Amino acid sequence: MSDKFRLTLAQLNPTVGALTDNAAKARAAWQQGRDAGADMVALTEMFITGYQVQDLVMKPAFTADAMAHIEQLARDCADGPALGIGGPYAIGDKLYNAYYILEGGKIKARVLKQKLPNETVFDEVRLYDVGPDQGPYSVGPLRIGSPICEDAWHAEEVCETLAETGAEILLVPNGSPYYRDKLEVRMNHMVGRVVETDLPLIYLNMIGGQDDQVFDGASFVLNRGGELAVQMPAFDAAVTHVDFSRTADGWRADVSDMAPQPDVWEQDYHVMVLGLRDYMRKTGFKKVLLGMSGGIDSAIVATIAVDALGAENVRCVMLPSEYTSESSLADAREIAENLGCRYDFVPISEGRAAITNTLAPLFEGTEIDTTEENIQSRLRGLLLMALSNKFGEMLLTTGNKSEVAVGYATIYGDMAGGYNPIKDMYKTRVFETCRWRNANKRDWMKGPDGEIIPPRVIDKPPTAELREDQRDDDSLPPYDVLDAILTGLVDDEKSVAELVADGFARDVVKKVEHLLYISEYKRFQSAPGPRLTMRSFWLDRRYPIVNRWRDQS
Repeated sequence: MSDKFRLTLAQLNPTVGALTDNAAKARAAWQQGRDAGADMVALTEMFITGYQVQDLVMKPAFTADAMAHIEQLARDCADGPALGIGGPYAIGDKLYNAYYILEGGKIKARVLKQKLPNETVFDEVRLYDVGPDQGPYSVGPLRIGSPICEDAWHAEEVCETLAETGAEILLVPNGSPYYRDKLEVRMNHMVGRVVETDLPLIYLNMIGGQDDQVFDGASFVLNRGGELAVQMPAFDAAVTHVDFSRTADGWRADVSDMAPQPDVWEQDYHVMVLGLRDYMRKTGFKKVLLGMSGGIDSAIVATIAVDALGAENVRCVMLPSEYTSESSLADAREIAENLGCRYDFVPISEGRAAITNTLAPLFEGTEIDTTEENIQSRLRGLLLMALSNKFGEMLLTTGNKSEVAVGYATIYGDMAGGYNPIKDMYKTRVFETCRWRNANKRDWMKGPDGEIIPPRVIDKPPTAELREDQRDDDSLPPYDVLDAILTGLVDDEKSVAELVADGFARDVVKKVEHLLYISEYKRFQSAPGPRLTMRSFWLDRRYPIVNRWRDQS
């Protein structure tokens, strides 16, 4: 029996529903492993379908098609290493999240997921049946246990059973989406499983964007005692060959690739770039446009767009009114020129006058209020959507998480668009992200090096410029206060009393709470955007639109 085992890890980017394309990627990875003399090639959880599939997996025709693609993969990959690949498994009235082991032209084994996550962005209890207790499978000289993603996040259960039934290493296929500081959380959990089982562990994660979720890869291998043997890159597709040797103390991975891991600011920025890039690529769009106001939010969204797609695929449109300042006009143009993308100038004065005249008989005798302000925003949305329709360019919306939270945006106006790269980033982090991007350029960014967003844009008081001398803090608390309160209410689910105890004025907390709850209907109609936190607006936080409750503490 051999004392060596080569495992090829394929950290790749599948597309939901693209079964043939995903199968082709699997074959190509298998071929790389075969050429490298691998004993087994491993892909990630639900790779054949892409992940997450949500209710699509409950369509019998889809599941049958996915299973047929796996059976064909088994035949295509008969002569060479075993192949591990995730996909659905339907039998009778049961549906499982499964990990298939293909070898010798056949399906050699199926591992069925036992711990179904039913929190944050996951609804697997709704979709799948719970798999039974299972032992390891054999490939060459090795007995391998494969807890699927959540199976390895729980102590003393699935992994311990695998160890007790003879597993010699643990191979954990994952579909684990990013949130801030997730790598440390994963590492801590997996070190716990290694310590409990006294077995080496391979944590294999996918990469790529799917709707609001971005999978960040960063796969790794741990030896006994929790020693890091291999660290794969974050956010990049990679195929890595890991050599295991049998020792007197069991199997051990040779120490090899150690990809550096980015800091949290780079991680968040990469998520926004990759999320947009994949959303465009996977939906078939090539170009984007956005309203360029001269403010910080449109500046960072334009920069993300150029870094994701290239300047030739980004159009910035300034749509000024009489309230648009000369500094905003100059700043918008300068940022577009710094980025090297197209800049169009489309004043809204004529359209606004026509709408004002049309409504004048109906509005006679009323006071001017936010209605007239919102007309400006909705007219801009109409013009931007006209450009989007005419030229096939996806409209990006530019509202940050602070604005999305309290409804400081006009529905059917500046909320119009197909994707929002900064939807899960509070305003105070937008400021810092602009500074970070000005100081940093990476190979995966398609935009230019150097200072893109002038410091005066970052430092000037934010304003929507919908009336004379308007500032955001006329309507909202200062953003450092607002974001701290929102972090408490949204991310930490704190009570009003707890926030008052933290030092915030009760009337301010109550105002923010009120705005948060009454804006739910807007969020239900808002564009998707990449998830950066565990409390992003969509699957992470599901509140009713109609809600009369308020915290009286």
